[in-house]
Amino acid sequence: MTNAEPPAPRTVVPIEPSLLIAEAFDQAQVTELRHSVTSCSHAAGLTGQRLDDFVLAVNELITNAVRHGGGQGRLRLWRGPGELVCEVADHGQGISVRQLSDRARPAPDTAGGWGLWLARELSDTMAVETGEAGTIVRITTALAARPVAHPTDD
Repeated sequence: MTNAEPPAPRTVVPIEPSLLIAEAFDQAQVTELRHSVTSCSHAAGLTGQRLDDFVLAVNELITNAVRHGGGQGRLRLWRGPGELVCEVADHGQGISVRQLSDRARPAPDTAGGWGLWLARELSDTMAVETGEAGTIVRITTALAARPVAHPTDD
């Protein structure tokens, strides 16, 4: 290339400022990913019990992906207008209509079946897309409005 040749055009992909995490995971990354979700959720404005509840809901979804969704999955966490959104996807066999429609709390002595119920209970909204190619579960939690500083009149 000489100085007379114009440089090749570059494609710049903007980084989505609201995207906090986008990671593939398997069993080995569950604990590390949960810590990342905790840190990012706290930095986005979740605190106290709301933070604990959201992280537990996310943990149930990633654990379900590992146990029932083919041993691995993908997690995306982002900040939307006034809310935090987490999406967990896997390539399992899907969730039965019966399981999805059952909103009852599992019996205390039940060993399984708590994951989706807990995620639904601990988040503000939950949506599920499922089929033979896998499942995508999206949960949200509202972020508290941050106080706006107003100058005081003297």
